[in-house]
Amino acid sequence: MPKRVSHSLLDPVLMPLVPPLYRLLHIPCRFPPEGIVLTGHLIAIVGAVGFAYCSAVWWGGLLVALGVGGNHMCDMVDGTHARTTNQCRNGGELLDHFTDPLSFSYWIVGMAIAVDNLYMGLAGVILIYATAVLTSIRAKLVGRFTLARFGPTEMKVIFVLFGLTMSILTALSPPSLPPVRAALAFFWTMLAIGLVQLLVNLVRGIREVNREGEPPDTSGWQLGEGATKSPPRGPEGL
Repeated sequence: MPKRVSHSLLDPVLMPLVPPLYRLLHIPCRFPPEGIVLTGHLIAIVGAVGFAYCSAVWWGGLLVALGVGGNHMCDMVDGTHARTTNQCRNGGELLDHFTDPLSFSYWIVGMAIAVDNLYMGLAGVILIYATAVLTSIRAKLVGRFTLARFGPTEMKVIFVLFGLTMSILTALSPPSLPPVRAALAFFWTMLAIGLVQLLVNLVRGIREVNREGEPPDTSGWQLGEGATKSPPRGPEGL
């Protein structure tokens, strides 16, 4: 597996909190870490529902904060549980990296519902998966899974703060700043940041894999087992 390196601004603050949080949760040793990943994914769906209602009702923003925060809590302790109970598996790693961009996609779709703009939702999902694909291929070529300074942790913290802010706005409903307008401004800002970050990371990624990656594979495609066998002969070939 590629080495994991985080340049996150917030991870140095949050990582020391993981061991005491894990001990506080008292997760049974036999419980599989994949179960924690799936639990976090289900909690993320709760957050997506909150995003969809955050501009209409006060409790929508609270669901955003609880869903995103709970998802990240599971994301912090699943690896600790796997290592502590000697249950580290490649399948668990795959499941973890598969569900992460999917959770973000749920939140983007929920936000698109809140502002009633399908095109912004499509743009957001494309940016999420373009970033995920870039990160995965980059990790494969250089043998190092790298998180940027402004990565998933930072985005989740911003989403939690957004949810709490929207809860207050929808409860107070000031005429000068309707909740929908605030959500729309936030959505546009996040899309702009995501696009700029994707372009910057793409340029950096190309330079990095050219400089540090394994020698390019110059071989052609190999057919899978059985693909080179001759097709069965019909009656005319007997």
